[in-house]
Amino acid sequence: QVQLVESGGGLVQAGGSLRLSCTASINIFGFNTMGWYRQGPGKQRDLVATITRDGSPNYTNSMKGRFAISRDIAKNTVYLQMNSLKLEDTAVYYCNAETILRKFWGQGTQVTVSS
Repeated sequence: QVQLVESGGGLVQAGGSLRLSCTASINIFGFNTMGWYRQGPGKQRDLVATITRDGSPNYTNSMKGRFAISRDIAKNTVYLQMNSLKLEDTAVYYCNAETILRKFWGQGTQVTVSS
């Protein structure tokens, strides 16, 4: 059973930074893509960023320039560096990993941005 474990969420002031981590229980080369989604209060779950098996990053337009996705293959871990955080970035952030046949989700980590 594939497990994705997120960490790094917390409370941060507007303008601050956080780095989220997602560690997989298997070699991340087993996934076509890995990424981050978020779900704010009363909102649907939306894509933040993904990274492909070959390491190519993709971002939702509104995240470009503030967020950066990266990975450490040796640690089976994907990161999301979040800078210049805004109040509207408050959400539960979920790690996602996909193969051709299946999607996997982490349990989510709360990010709260305060004024």
